[in-house]
Amino acid sequence: MGSSGAGLPAFQVLVDEHWRDVSRLARALAGPVDGDDVAQRAWEKAFAAYPKLSSAKNLRSWLLTITARCATDVHRARKPQRPLDEAPPIAVDGPDAADWPDPELWKAVGALPERQRYAVTLKYVGDLDHHGVAAALDTTPAASRRLVSDALATLRTTLGVDDD
Repeated sequence: MGSSGAGLPAFQVLVDEHWRDVSRLARALAGPVDGDDVAQRAWEKAFAAYPKLSSAKNLRSWLLTITARCATDVHRARKPQRPLDEAPPIAVDGPDAADWPDPELWKAVGALPERQRYAVTLKYVGDLDHHGVAAALDTTPAASRRLVSDALATLRTTLGVDDD
């Protein structure tokens, strides 16, 4: 695909520059099993919407917002399932250790309420500012700050970390 209108770089340039960010965020939000599917879906949606963009400003934030929304769709579509009593264990390769926080922290993040978990993940894994987090969660920057603040307070309590 060549260069799009509005001064946009070729889509492949976007992929080359941001595929790791999209993959990391997808895995952080959806987990190691669904993360690759979320990333793939985000790239599909981005590819479909890319020609209609009117500006090349904040392309990374735009991609991470799409990724967060795809992860939300996966969580909403997932129905509670009863485990099979006699099913053999399934071996799943986990993510590269360099891409994940320590297990205790990840467990604590996973226990946060969904919007807090997404906000803190977008902020610290996606490296979005509060405007970017707000856009991804369809809220205000002030609400984004509150979600992140509440999440961090819960994590500090859960992990026994002092504010000092």
